[in-house]
Amino acid sequence: MKERLLAQGILHADETTLQVLKEPGRAAESKSYLWLYRTGSQGPPIVLYDYQETREGQHPRDFLKGFKGYLQTDGYAGYHNMPDVILCGCWAHLRRKFDEALKGLPARKRATGSRAQEAINQIRQLFDIERQLKRCTPEERLTLRNQRSRKIVEDFHEWLLEIRPGILPKSLLGTAVTYGLNQWENLVRFLEDGRVELDNNRAERSIKPFVIGRKNWLFANTPKGARASATIYSIIETARENRLNPYAYLNHLFEILPNLDSHDDVTLEALLPWNVKLP
Repeated sequence: MKERLLAQGILHADETTLQVLKEPGRAAESKSYLWLYRTGSQGPPIVLYDYQETREGQHPRDFLKGFKGYLQTDGYAGYHNMPDVILCGCWAHLRRKFDEALKGLPARKRATGSRAQEAINQIRQLFDIERQLKRCTPEERLTLRNQRSRKIVEDFHEWLLEIRPGILPKSLLGTAVTYGLNQWENLVRFLEDGRVELDNNRAERSIKPFVIGRKNWLFANTPKGARASATIYSIIETARENRLNPYAYLNHLFEILPNLDSHDDVTLEALLPWNVKLP
């Protein structure tokens, strides 16, 4: 599954915290991480999880070694400086920051309009256009984006530059504006390739099952258990993405795998979730 993932041209990534009690040389309360890597709208759906002790940028560089293409993230600096990788920003993340700025205002100012609301309205236009382009081919989508979205993006950029001098940098609105301008090069990637999405919600949806599960089981006992959990989540969530019943798919694997040569790529290819049809 990882080999097939690395062969794609568009990937999404995200990460979340994980507590592992018996990590060598670390306190039980230490914060570890589960990294998520998944395919985009092109190719078979593949969702992979990777346990690591830290949030260091070396982890995605190691995991994605050999990948060449676009990587969509939320803007975390740990994904920077990756060879052969073009980073794509997340407009949903930017919109969220302006929404936080809006909620931080007194009710009277929210009701009478604000710069935060103006930003949200401009970003909403881009998402409205994307919904209309959902069934387009990447080529059609790129053409229509340049016809309909580019002007909105350019005007929004000019507006951010215009209002920045009059905003306190550490205010909620200032934080949103700074984030947008710092991420601008990555945010406009969707205008150069129709396969690139407007946001990283695909990754956030895929990491959610782990986050919900963590609320129930709370922690992993050992690093070996954390790695096993990452593997199990990868198989189950990839099966779900390919419209398979995970229980039926696991039964299928357990019945067939013991009698196969695990080094035979041709045989294993037939067992990948997107190649399996179950009754």
